Amino acid sequence: MKKLIFAVLAAALLPVYLPAQEPAVEPPAPNSYHMRRADLFAKLPVCGDDIVMVGNSITDGGEWAEFFPGVSVKNRGISADRTYHVLDRLDPIIAGKPRMIFLMIGTNDLGAGFSPGFTAGNIGKIIDRILTESPGTRLYVQTIFPVNDAFGQAHRHVNRDAEIVETNELIKAICAEKGVEVIDMWTALADGNGKLNAAYTNDGLHLTGDGYLRWVEVLKPYIQ
Repeated sequence: MKKLIFAVLAAALLPVYLPAQEPAVEPPAPNSYHMRRADLFAKLPVCGDDIVMVGNSITDGGEWAEFFPGVSVKNRGISADRTYHVLDRLDPIIAGKPRMIFLMIGTNDLGAGFSPGFTAGNIGKIIDRILTESPGTRLYVQTIFPVNDAFGQAHRHVNRDAEIVETNELIKAICAEKGVEVIDMWTALADGNGKLNAAYTNDGLHLTGDGYLRWVEVLKPYIQ
């Protein structure tokens, strides 16, 4: 009952937080790595039996075929990607009508100074495209991972704790409104202080082996 009340209240707040228009500053063009990786992905087919992992460097760094042997899991993560980059490269993913899509994106938007409302709004647009253009695909949206500023690295990203929490609440509200399941990875990876558990990272942003194994542990019930 509490979850239902929260979803209703959060959905009511969406018009307040989500921006009516794009930021005044034009988002920068994708870098050369993004362009190479996106070009490769556009040429590699996605099929109806596939499970597709979509995201940024954290997804990019995962050995998904090895994490889930015997299952057709394809990596469509690109380092440094933001929500609007994913929107631009969705076509070849959606065209294949995959069995499942796992989406995890947004931390780079916040690191670049974009607001939680803008970030969550773009995630809502990604959700809408998948639901409309590939309605048979089971979509799972993962919350943005926590960060940890104790390592003295990734400075633009690791001081965004409050923005990450706010964005995740907006993501949950959007997903509740659209009937999409959320996987709360923030809670799974956070320590008692709301930071990315130091056992799972060596820079406060990206995952080490133990971090990936924890992620896989959370996803296993959905994939297997």
